[in-house]
Amino acid sequence: MNLRRDVFQAIADPTRRSILILVSTQAMTAGAIASNFDTARPTVSKHLQILTECELLTQEQNGREMIYHLNPNKMKEIADFIDPFRKMWDDRFNKLEDIMKKYKA
Repeated sequence: MNLRRDVFQAIADPTRRSILILVSTQAMTAGAIASNFDTARPTVSKHLQILTECELLTQEQNGREMIYHLNPNKMKEIADFIDPFRKMWDDRFNKLEDIMKKYKA
């Protein structure tokens, strides 16, 4: 059964975020990814499945191995969603900094 997964639920898990960081530097096989964690390979495989279903990772068959790549387009979608919030908080902190400078003087 192929469930539609929410990308933000996927990145809420710290293991999946770690996998994204690993794969962001180079494409990796499932075994290479799993070797970075102290969990069972089936657990890492489940994380990879979720990240692939959310299109955060893409798969490429290379012989008997599956190679995982980061999908930068999907990561950009996340960044684009978060960007207005980042700008809002930057504006708020800048205003607070201005107020603090006035009281300091």
